[in-house]
Amino acid sequence: MSLAPDQAKIIFDALLPQFKAEYKTTLRVLQAVPADKGEYRPDERSMTALDLAWHIASADIFFMHLASKTPMQGDGTRPAELANGPAVAAFYAENFPKALTLIENITGEQLVEEIEFHTFKTTALGYLQLNLVHGVHHRGQLSAYLRPMGAKVPSIYGGSADEPMSAAASN
Repeated sequence: MSLAPDQAKIIFDALLPQFKAEYKTTLRVLQAVPADKGEYRPDERSMTALDLAWHIASADIFFMHLASKTPMQGDGTRPAELANGPAVAAFYAENFPKALTLIENITGEQLVEEIEFHTFKTTALGYLQLNLVHGVHHRGQLSAYLRPMGAKVPSIYGGSADEPMSAAASN
């Protein structure tokens, strides 16, 4: 089913606050990755904590660039200076808000425009919706790494054993 530009804009306007809320939560999970535990992985087939943190941070930013048709610098490879979780979290804190400005005023016409990435083709709105679920999926993976790495699990959609609901509500 294809959407008219005005319909796509209504959906996007409803999603924009979610992007902002998910950013705050994702940043808290990225900040929880211990600097000295980036090589942790629960299984040899799993990404390392550092690679997963980078995947989450860079994909969030990439999808907003893709939807806005704004080129990104680099090839998606984690820069060498982002050698631990806190560095990736700092990168995310600096670059997510900049990327968000690329889509905040996106038009309905831009949202329904089809964009091809590799062999996948969908609308800009489709990529932005994918961005939300992609980020939530991988953030869930990374949050499951935290406690075995000796870190505390921040509240995500409610309190955690490490950060009860009352502490989360005060943030």
